[in-house]
Amino acid sequence: MDKMQSDKLRHFPNVNSLLKLSLGLVLFTIIASALVYAETISVDIEGTSYDIDYTATGMTLDGIEADLDFVSLILTVDVPDSDGMLDITFERSFFDSTFDGLDDDFIILVDGDEPSFTETETTTQSRTLSIDLPAGTEEIEIIGSTFGGTTIPDEETPEETPEETPEETPEETPEETPEETPEETPIVTPPKVEEKPTVTTPKVQCGPGTILKDGACVLDERCGPGTILKDGACVLDSTPKPSVTTPQGVGKQMVISLLVAFGVAGSVGVILALISKASKSKN
Repeated sequence: MDKMQSDKLRHFPNVNSLLKLSLGLVLFTIIASALVYAETISVDIEGTSYDIDYTATGMTLDGIEADLDFVSLILTVDVPDSDGMLDITFERSFFDSTFDGLDDDFIILVDGDEPSFTETETTTQSRTLSIDLPAGTEEIEIIGSTFGGTTIPDEETPEETPEETPEETPEETPEETPEETPEETPIVTPPKVEEKPTVTTPKVQCGPGTILKDGACVLDERCGPGTILKDGACVLDSTPKPSVTTPQGVGKQMVISLLVAFGVAGSVGVILALISKASKSKN
């Protein structure tokens, strides 16, 4: 039995050899990871060279250049067969994306399309992005807001303002004012002077049966009595005439009223006398 066990144990590796294999694998992984994360690429911006740390998985980074007009970095890559991934770190003093003093998202385009990406690490000194790249990707554009701690588009504003103001003010004001004023004033004033004396309105209007003659209303003698001129022909005057009371009619009415009053008074006196006599006879 001891011989059989010793024969079986001879085929298994020794403990020391197992330890050596495990240590070798650990060292290999450490060296491989160190080699992966040690990759850097440099870019030149206005005469200053900046180093950028990155990690490429399933792809290679061939080159990088800066576009100062759009505040962006353009990366040339090669993703041959399957999807790849790029982890890239930007120092804030070199390249950043902010708005009103706060961190803003980077804008990333992969061959003109928006890829899937995340910001894996954010510190006060740097920001790290992880970008998924489909197979066949050739170009990556990362757009921020500042290069070297300064916003590039803000430098153009002070140059435009002093150029526009002195050119516009002296050219426009002397040309427009002398041309418009002498042309408009002589055209407007003459019509106003001519229109005033031409307006005349008749102020005298005559009633029916009269006509205007020498500025006064006189009787129209062209038609006979009881007729008036209407629409160029003599017609009967249908206007109502006031009733006239004669003094004779007024006198008759007064006499009749006096007689009636005396008659009523006499009858009342007779009745009172009869009543007084009757009262005396009873006594």
